[in-house]
Amino acid sequence: MPEQPFEQDRAIAGTGMGGAMDLATTEAETLERTPGGPLGTGPAAKPRSLWSDAWRDLRRNPVFLVSALVILFLVVISLWPSLIASGSPLKCDLAKAQEGPQPGAPFGYDGQGCNVYTRTVYGARTSVTVGVCATLGVALFGSVLGGLAGFFGGVWDSVLSRITDVFFAIPVVLGGLVLLSVVTSNTVWPVIGFMVLLGWPQISRIARGSVITAKQNDYVQAARALGASNSRILLRHIAPNAVAPVIVVATIALGTYIALEATLSYLGVGLKPPSVSWGIDISAASPYIRNAPHALLWPSGALALTVLAFIMLGDAVRDALDPKLR
Repeated sequence: MPEQPFEQDRAIAGTGMGGAMDLATTEAETLERTPGGPLGTGPAAKPRSLWSDAWRDLRRNPVFLVSALVILFLVVISLWPSLIASGSPLKCDLAKAQEGPQPGAPFGYDGQGCNVYTRTVYGARTSVTVGVCATLGVALFGSVLGGLAGFFGGVWDSVLSRITDVFFAIPVVLGGLVLLSVVTSNTVWPVIGFMVLLGWPQISRIARGSVITAKQNDYVQAARALGASNSRILLRHIAPNAVAPVIVVATIALGTYIALEATLSYLGVGLKPPSVSWGIDISAASPYIRNAPHALLWPSGALALTVLAFIMLGDAVRDALDPKLR
């Protein structure tokens, strides 16, 4: 009996029940049945990164959406305050001192006859500038020092840990009263520099712990075994996987820095007149709280809303970036 030629594209296999099963599979059908093909799971089969998962969760989180909209509004009025406020925040009329809300001044006038609405809008620029610049400085400086200490360890780690302990022992408000009382500049940069000086230890410790945890992973050991340099391991393998806790802490700390600037300005060692700041306005309105409570209410409310928005944003980012909470 002549042998039947074997067809490469078609084969018959017994089913064990006396029947036969067609095993023919063309190349196109094979590709279609793969997880990434049209009959598979498509893009869902591709592994998603921590950042893509975090962004997906953030878009579905109403807390993030509300806080992001508030922060976006604050950023817009900080860059272009004239969009919603006309006139100069430094233009005051003593004849209108402590007057209540009226046309052209929906928030009334303060003790010096200044438009509270205009000063509240322009005060957002100072607060946002101080908060963002201080956070960036603290995050960069603290992450670099903490990351290097956690990666190399040894003497460098021990010395940095002791320096960090010294800075942690300095009370922030007391340190501001001492250091900023001798500064004569009336810009925001001395305040920002002070916050960076006393704020980096917290970020440094967070970055150090994240780097120590990340460098023990198998992919880092594999990269080291393949001969990767320290700089490549640190920048390509460790930093992307250790930066998430730093981002969370920095986002929450941004609101804290805004509140700290207002506190220092209220105490008279931060920004000083003629600068426009919510802390300055709160300090100036405190003596008139009975006669003109509106002058204290609006800048205080704006400050509280801003700090709350950034804290809510930080909490939402933390929940999205923490795999344990999924």
